[in-house]
Amino acid sequence: MKTREHLIEFIQKQKVAFIASVDEDDFPNMKAMFVPRKIEENSFYFTTNTSSMRSQQFMKNPKASIYFYNKGRFRYEGVMLTGTMEVLQDEETKKEIWRTGDTMFYKQGVTDPDYCVLKFTAIKGRHYCDLKTESFNIEDLE
Repeated sequence: MKTREHLIEFIQKQKVAFIASVDEDDFPNMKAMFVPRKIEENSFYFTTNTSSMRSQQFMKNPKASIYFYNKGRFRYEGVMLTGTMEVLQDEETKKEIWRTGDTMFYKQGVTDPDYCVLKFTAIKGRHYCDLKTESFNIEDLE
């Protein structure tokens, strides 16, 4: 992964993100989610339910990982990022990430107490493409 621009372009083209948390027994837990609604520097913003198991796990242990992949006809490419996840419930962030169709999931709208934003901050990652794997630090990307 040579550039931050390539990383973000790759992620934005995907339809699914896989998010991993750590449970109370220190085992990884993986979940498929919609791709991030916002990407800012090395932070990725997702939406979910405050009451969800994943949110509760992140509140207890912020260690997290996110994974994106594209399986083409002849080429497979994947990016795993590791870092920390915050569960944000402040009104400003919730309003910024909110989309009109979200009322389908959160009946009370943007102020619904069961609506929250997950902010993942990447520290490092691994990129796989064309039978090559490369580890990188987010801060080192151009």
